[in-house]
Amino acid sequence: MTRSAHRTSRILQVAGASAAALLTLSACSSSDPGTEAGSSSAKPSGTVTVFAAASLEQSFKTLGKQFEKEHPGTKVTFNFGGSDTLAASITGGAPADVFAAASTKTMAIVTDKQDAAATPATFVRNQLEIATLPGNPDRISSLKDLTRPGLKVVLCDKSVPCGAAARKALDAGGLMLTPVSYEQDVKSALTKVELKEADAAVVYKTDVRAAGDKVEGVDFPESAEAVNDYPIAVLKNAPNPGTAKAFVALVRSAEGQKVLSEAGFLKP
Repeated sequence: MTRSAHRTSRILQVAGASAAALLTLSACSSSDPGTEAGSSSAKPSGTVTVFAAASLEQSFKTLGKQFEKEHPGTKVTFNFGGSDTLAASITGGAPADVFAAASTKTMAIVTDKQDAAATPATFVRNQLEIATLPGNPDRISSLKDLTRPGLKVVLCDKSVPCGAAARKALDAGGLMLTPVSYEQDVKSALTKVELKEADAAVVYKTDVRAAGDKVEGVDFPESAEAVNDYPIAVLKNAPNPGTAKAFVALVRSAEGQKVLSEAGFLKP
């Protein structure tokens, strides 16, 4: 063999060895379960804990069942209540994966403490309505009617979103109202009317719809001045962040929006 031919053969051997090494490295990398690609493709599993405003209870329970059906082996647990109380629990260290608030103000309690993993996204909006006794025996037709002497009216506490919205609506109408009680969440306010312990309550349209024939709803124009945005976020210290992201994705999907729209929520 000539010196030139020997040199060419040697170069081809080295090139072949290099290509084989690259193929080996590539195969190891793609099969490594600890890689970013491997972790991002993990399916939702385990329990995801969702803290959500009381007005979301019916819709989120429906979505929770849907999520569990779509992802066998998962479980969605909920803690419903006043958004301010839930936010305080989260900043106090309560273990939760997702927070869905009934106002941007209460979500800010969490984001100001940097307890959200990313910027919250508004997924629905909600508007107020007056809930009266079935048949509306007191003939309430306006927000001003709630100021009539002798009428037992219930409001949410001003610290929670439904109470803050009600106060904003009353201010828009230039009205003063002294309720018989202030409740810590919208469900509690509505229950007072359902149990006939109050003649009327200012709640959300979604709650009136969910109550069915237990109450009757009365629209009022001032409610347009107090529409609440509902933000949702995965929390920074979420025990199950991957499954939490998948649940938030369902809430914001076309499927999730359909469930929420049917409950009376407005599109963001």
